[in-house]
Amino acid sequence: MSEQENHVTKVSDLKPGMDNVSVRVRVLEAEPPKTVNTRKGPRTISEAVVGDDTGRVRLTLWGHAAGNIEPGSAVEINGAWTTAYRGQVVLNVGSRGEIKTLDDSEAPREDEVPENTPRAPPDWRPPRRSSGGFRGFRTRRYPRY
Repeated sequence: MSEQENHVTKVSDLKPGMDNVSVRVRVLEAEPPKTVNTRKGPRTISEAVVGDDTGRVRLTLWGHAAGNIEPGSAVEINGAWTTAYRGQVVLNVGSRGEIKTLDDSEAPREDEVPENTPRAPPDWRPPRRSSGGFRGFRTRRYPRY
């Protein structure tokens, strides 16, 4: 077993907030790319459902990765991260991620992928991102004399 294989995560072990995730999965569904508006402006994404022998998960492909997988293919995804949406874990891959096509025998057949999906804990919230500015003076209240 290579060192790379030691770091492959099973779908059932995915939790929101993970970074630099690697999975080996079968692509069960894949949608064509579309443009969505985000806080950072328009972005190209595509969505897919992928799975291994432990379950299935929704995959969002961002930017150059959008539209780069085909239903039925076996792929290894490296450099992914996880979030949560409506109580479900979502796997994401973008510019720092990599998608490699695998030999068909390296992922379970579509009919061998169980229906279960990893769930996010009910109290999970994404980490707050700092705006980068110092806010201490604006938010602090000083008494008037």
